[in-house]
Amino acid sequence: MSKTGMIAIVGRPNVGKSTIFNRMAGTRVSIVEDYPGVTRDRIYASGEWLGNKFRMIDTGGIQLENQPYQEEIRAQVQIAMEEANVILFLVNGKTGMTDDDKYIAGILQRQKKPVVLGVNFVDDESRMAGIYEFYALGVGDPIPCSGVHGIGIGDLLDACIAELPEDTGKQDDPGIRISVIGEPNVGKSSIVNAVLNEDRAIVSNEQGTTRDAVDTRFRFDGRPYVIVDTAGIRKRGRVYESVEKYSVMRAMKAIDECDVALFVLDGELGIREQDKHVAGYASEAGKPVIIVVNKWDAIEKDEHTMNEFTDKVRKEFVYLAYAPILFVSAKTRQRINTLIPEVDRIYENSRRRIPTNVLNEVISDTQVTTPAPARNGKRFRIYYTTQVSIQPPTFVFSCNEPKLMHFTYQRFLENQLRQSFDFEGTPIRIIARKKVSE
Repeated sequence: MSKTGMIAIVGRPNVGKSTIFNRMAGTRVSIVEDYPGVTRDRIYASGEWLGNKFRMIDTGGIQLENQPYQEEIRAQVQIAMEEANVILFLVNGKTGMTDDDKYIAGILQRQKKPVVLGVNFVDDESRMAGIYEFYALGVGDPIPCSGVHGIGIGDLLDACIAELPEDTGKQDDPGIRISVIGEPNVGKSSIVNAVLNEDRAIVSNEQGTTRDAVDTRFRFDGRPYVIVDTAGIRKRGRVYESVEKYSVMRAMKAIDECDVALFVLDGELGIREQDKHVAGYASEAGKPVIIVVNKWDAIEKDEHTMNEFTDKVRKEFVYLAYAPILFVSAKTRQRINTLIPEVDRIYENSRRRIPTNVLNEVISDTQVTTPAPARNGKRFRIYYTTQVSIQPPTFVFSCNEPKLMHFTYQRFLENQLRQSFDFEGTPIRIIARKKVSE
């Protein structure tokens, strides 16, 4: 019978955890750089080995010495170890055993969970003799490997799979996938933590704390969800370091793969130019969007404040006119409980299918009451309409000449569809296609 479960990869900084993680996942999931401290939050991925499917967690490096975010990283690693069925403990065969390794081994011995010890950077026979010192850690037989060259990865996987539970065959519904997007430092991680009601992502006032897109599964009213905390997206011209470049790419990928995007604005700072670029990514990807105005508790308000801010949002984000706006505070958890029900509603709207006869009746009535304006003596005419897909809802207009459909009339048709059917929160795609003569 095949095995399945969760593998947590732990170790001190710069032992190649992310490189091994990427090797085992078979893709570049975790950011890899040559200096310590790049991976801060827990990163999840799926893998398969000899018919055995498993999930993996990459974690930040644990150190005895106090470094920035070290307390938060230790907390993240602790959660990862609690979630895992087996722990892959990586050490550096090039530098040898350190006090940090001994410290981590002590933590693992108290976990009472299976541990697989991997000695990374064993690239040639000259380093093989050095692996035996790691027996002193007391966590099992050291397995030589090299993440860079792919040596010994199969041995690591064999050892990890052997400790996983058997697969019962039950498929877990991953649920609705939510990506939390926005500029750096608008409170995305704080909103994730408030939704989860626990500290699952590191929160700091320093810009750019979250560098990876962090997946977390949870349940709300018995329904499964995956929420993805993404790195803040900056304008391309301001992406200086390669780590930030990959963070932006990861955030873009998270948007592409999500079912609903929570676009977070800072209510205290207001709307910034870069906010438009971030929202534009989600809009271009055809994703349902909820605009979340965070830090609303910090605003001095009167009875007009919310309406005035709403008007500003609608003016600056004309292309997100379909997106609902929620005013929340992650700090005080004000209206946080409205987020997931709104996600459910918007998700269902993005999957809405309209019966063809009802759809054609609406479009036919629209053309009678408000026909398209004539252009060069010709008028755009729709003969038949059909919905061809969902997420986003996409409609094909069989017409006399697609070039005659002016963008203003296309926007008018979209508004008519929205007035007739509940598509709030989701973009609508309209395709004009010339009717084929029989």
